[in-house]
Amino acid sequence: MELKEILLTVDHTLLKQDATWEDIKQICDDAIEYGTASICIPASYVKKAAEYCKDKMVVCTVIGFPNGYSTTPVKVFETKDAIANGAKEIDMVININELKNKNYDFVLEEIKAIKEACGDLVLKVIIETCLLTEEEKIKMCEIVTESGADYIKTSTGFSTGGATLEDIQLFAKHVGPNVKIKAAGGISSLEDAENFIEAGASRLGTSRIVKLVKNEEATGY
Repeated sequence: MELKEILLTVDHTLLKQDATWEDIKQICDDAIEYGTASICIPASYVKKAAEYCKDKMVVCTVIGFPNGYSTTPVKVFETKDAIANGAKEIDMVININELKNKNYDFVLEEIKAIKEACGDLVLKVIIETCLLTEEEKIKMCEIVTESGADYIKTSTGFSTGGATLEDIQLFAKHVGPNVKIKAAGGISSLEDAENFIEAGASRLGTSRIVKLVKNEEATGY
């Protein structure tokens, strides 16, 4: 697979709590230079980043991040605010508590409410696979398919584990044709990236791929 093809799948990500504006600017510059799909950054930086990129790069941000247990109205407000500030893609964290409670209607309706707030913009649904059973992962494939969201996403990168090939393969078997797959967290090499794409992912959430291309130490998300 050509390097350019891999980079086109990358949401170039920086979500660390101590990220400075200089760090975010570097993410913007690198994403534009190397042609990634988007930058994925904290909501507090969306407005400045959108102004800085001047439509040269898609700005993505995270909602209900990283724990997912904000109330639905809060998540909807976060989404609308992020879009007003210039976000073009939204990565939301589900309410894992309610999934564990088998309150599937709640989980579905929350995703639908956030998708309504997104309108035509891309919504990715983070289900935090490392905390779920296989049964819960399959159920989330069904819920995301029904919700109208655009992507199912493995991980925040802030919990006990990131993406695995097994989870991507499981998603590929159980999501509907309207849902794409994003692997996120722990993608540490170009070989990893290619393997995840071949398994069914069409987006990769990672900070390491661009670092590898720049011949920098590939640490982080």
